[in-house]
Amino acid sequence: MEILGLGLALLALFIVFGFMVGVFFGFFGMGGSFLITPALLILGYPAPVAIGSSMAFVFGTAVIATMKHHDVGDVDYKLGALMFVGIALGIEGGKVMVFFLEELGHAEVVVGIAYVLLLAAIGGLFIRSAINRDAPDEDEATDDTEIPEIAKRIKSYNIPPMVTLTDGSKASMWTISGVGGGVGIVSGFLGVGGGFIRMPAIYYLIGIPLTAAVGTSLFGALMSGAVGAFTYGLSGVIDIGVVTALLMGSALGARIGSASTAYVDENDVTIYFGIMLLLASAAVAIGESAEWLGMPILDTVSFVLLVGSSAFVTSIILYYGAMAVRSNPRGQVTPTGSDD
Repeated sequence: MEILGLGLALLALFIVFGFMVGVFFGFFGMGGSFLITPALLILGYPAPVAIGSSMAFVFGTAVIATMKHHDVGDVDYKLGALMFVGIALGIEGGKVMVFFLEELGHAEVVVGIAYVLLLAAIGGLFIRSAINRDAPDEDEATDDTEIPEIAKRIKSYNIPPMVTLTDGSKASMWTISGVGGGVGIVSGFLGVGGGFIRMPAIYYLIGIPLTAAVGTSLFGALMSGAVGAFTYGLSGVIDIGVVTALLMGSALGARIGSASTAYVDENDVTIYFGIMLLLASAAVAIGESAEWLGMPILDTVSFVLLVGSSAFVTSIILYYGAMAVRSNPRGQVTPTGSDD
């Protein structure tokens, strides 16, 4: 029996995995789409299908997130629109690279290696952030309305054409286009929303307040996902069944993850998230080596490691949240996920 073109076991698996990704999205503000593509690659989906389906998933999750940030006025639509051309061109360039590598028969290997390096780098940054969380850094901006010194320096170079952003500050179109194009290439090549690159780039390079950078980054994810889903969809490589199952799970997971931020201190969980990403990097590496070594069992080990590490961190978040609610049954809990 099949539903959405998937067997019941595979359908349940994608719903559960989507739920875990949704929890990460709601709690950390990162969609977790960088876990979707490697999971599909490990399951044997061709690289274009894995990337295209992941891009469609990014679009679905970003729509919900952008609406939430729109309600509190944290989206700079003018900046997002100005980045659109760079994002669209970058995604198209990334897609061309993927299909070129697919013709050569190297797409899965190259994308897999890129994910090994990407997940390891992001995981290392999260662990470093968690370890240094309590160490004061006088060079960092301490107020959400401030911008980093490097952004102020970049904005001091008035390279025309200059545009005025929603917050009244000015930025060069060269900087905006460069950020959009760079993120677009990463999104189109790896099938990710690119928030882990786009948000810091908007904050540190373009220079808008942190809260606006987060909201605008999510709007950028919406555009990246829309363009990516459209371009890959034209090539007929999006698996609608997979995307639907993932979105079914993530819709619930995102709500739970968002609610957990009021009860769980992000500092307690960040290091586990970093470790999970390092394990995910190892999982992709093991999966890539399965074919080289002629050991199909490694594909199973790889997928179990990827899903198992994600389930562990999800359980940590839910456990901390449940304990906090249990100790404060009336919901009188002081939010601990953010101090600034």
